[in-house]
Amino acid sequence: MATVKHKRCPGNWRGRAAVTRWPSERAAARSSFRILLLDLTRIMPLPDTMFCAQQINIPPELPDILKQFTKAAIRTQPHDVLQWSAGYFSALSKGEPLPVKDRIEMPVATQKTDTGLTPGLLKVLHKQLSPKGRVSMIELEKKWKHLCLPVEQLRALLQLDNFGEEVEWLKVLALGCSILGGSLMTSVKYACEILTTDPEGGPARIPFDTFSFIYTYLASIDGEMPDYKVEAFLNALKGQVERKGDQVGVSDFFIPSKKV
Repeated sequence: MATVKHKRCPGNWRGRAAVTRWPSERAAARSSFRILLLDLTRIMPLPDTMFCAQQINIPPELPDILKQFTKAAIRTQPHDVLQWSAGYFSALSKGEPLPVKDRIEMPVATQKTDTGLTPGLLKVLHKQLSPKGRVSMIELEKKWKHLCLPVEQLRALLQLDNFGEEVEWLKVLALGCSILGGSLMTSVKYACEILTTDPEGGPARIPFDTFSFIYTYLASIDGEMPDYKVEAFLNALKGQVERKGDQVGVSDFFIPSKKV
C-alpha cells in the first residue's frame, strides 16, 4: 500500500516558522504597551500616593511649635495673620523676642482715633527693640509691619522729631505713648506701665532718671509747658521719691479724673 503524504495547509495549520515568530511579537506588544502607559501618565498624572501612619515621619518638636504659635496668635489677635506669622517665625528662627502680647487686651478707650496701636503692642516693640538702644529706620519699620500696624502712622509719628537713619528707641516709645494718651500725664502713665518690671496691677514703678527723660522729652515736643515748670515739677517729684529708692510709681504723679 502506498503511503499518503499530507500537505501542510498554511491556512489551517501553523508551521514551525509561525510558532517561532510568536515570542518576538509578544515582546514587541509588551514594549508598545509600556510606552503607551508612560505617555498616559504624563498626560494624566496618577492620584496622590496614600501613606499609612507608620510611613509618615512627624518631627517631634512640631506639635509644640504649632501649639505655642496658636496660643500666641490668639493672645495677640493680629489683623493680618499671615503677615504676623512671617514675623513670628522669623523671630523664632533667630532666637529673638517674639511679636506676642503678654495677654489679650481690650481696645484703649482713651484713643481719639483707631490707630491700631495699643499698650500691649507697644510693649512688644519695646521687648524687641530696647536691648539695642538705637535702631535703624528699616528695622523699626519691619517690626512695626510684623505687628500689622499702619506704616503711615509710624511715619507721621517720626515726623514729630528730627530723626536720622537711626532712632533712639526710648524717644519712639515716648511718642507712641503720646498717641495712646490724650495729655502729658496720661502719656507718661502709659510709659510707666509699659516699662515697669512690677507685676500687672502693681505700682508700675520705673527709675526716676527714665521718668525724667520721657517727661522732659514729651514736654519739649508738646511745646506748651515752659522749661522752668518742667524743672520745678521734676525737682518736687525727686524729693518725693528719694525715700522710695528713686523709683517713680503712677500714684506719685497721676491723679485719675473723677467720673461725673
